[in-house]
Amino acid sequence: MQKLNQDLKEKKLEQVYLLYGDEPFLLSSYKKRLKAAITGDDEMNCSFYEGKGIDLSEVRSMAETMPFFADRRLIILENSGLMKNVSEGWTEFLEQLPEFTSVIFVESEVDKRSKMYKRVRDLGYAAELNHQKEPELKRWVLGLAGREGMKMTAKALDLFLMKTGDSMENIQMELDKLISYCQGEEGITDEAVEAVCTEQTVNRIFEMIEAVAAGNEAKALNLYYDLLALKEPSMRILFLIARQFNQLMIVKEMAAAGENRDSIASSLKLRPFIAGKLMNQARAFTREQLREYVELCVTSEEAVKRGNLNEKLAVELLIVKISRR
Repeated sequence: MQKLNQDLKEKKLEQVYLLYGDEPFLLSSYKKRLKAAITGDDEMNCSFYEGKGIDLSEVRSMAETMPFFADRRLIILENSGLMKNVSEGWTEFLEQLPEFTSVIFVESEVDKRSKMYKRVRDLGYAAELNHQKEPELKRWVLGLAGREGMKMTAKALDLFLMKTGDSMENIQMELDKLISYCQGEEGITDEAVEAVCTEQTVNRIFEMIEAVAAGNEAKALNLYYDLLALKEPSMRILFLIARQFNQLMIVKEMAAAGENRDSIASSLKLRPFIAGKLMNQARAFTREQLREYVELCVTSEEAVKRGNLNEKLAVELLIVKISRR
């Protein structure tokens, strides 16, 4: 992102950009910023194409058309699949771009071995925009809050990110709510975070597993019913429970092998404090129990698929069985 920011700041833009990765917020944000830098509010000289099977001849014709009362023409191609399975002629199209035309590719997946990826990289710039790590997210949140004159305690920041997850779009929405709620206050506290921020489904699953570990069947079931009230499908909840137990099993084995929090976080692509919470939670179970619970989840899913149980009841019975063990 450093080069993208530098290009935008200095207004020295490449003719071809590729934005790719698994963070939709960053992909959308930089697409908009590059568009604004190249054509501003001019929609007449900006063409947008989306999906596989884009007609090369149409794009080439548009690229070769002089911009109307403007210096530049912009073509944006999104989720084209061209960085994985390129059709004939696309690399030549890029090599023959008129000087007045810029092209932005926006893709969720690329093959770095492909000719098209390499050609874009040679002719312009390919920027990988993935989910940000915890330190970057913290700096970003504190920066956004600081612009509004808001300070945030370390405890509040950790709690906030635990509730929001690492989706930058969700983080921004929740932070906007939080800043509005805290107007007139000295700063953002953990009490404010608890009062305002919506907890993500995965966090409720975490709480559910904690309740199960404590044998608190009633709390675990109440959390399940809360998720159902929020329109979460029972089978998605079952998947998340199974994933949580599977993660706990892996974390327990890695910890037993001498891995520390940071190495576990790196291996599982988790934020360090999430890895720490998983390590603490894993201590409540034996390896045999975790393996058994994963198998119970699989059995419950099979029972639903065979029509022996409905989805809601299958998860209820699973929670009860595990809570009483």
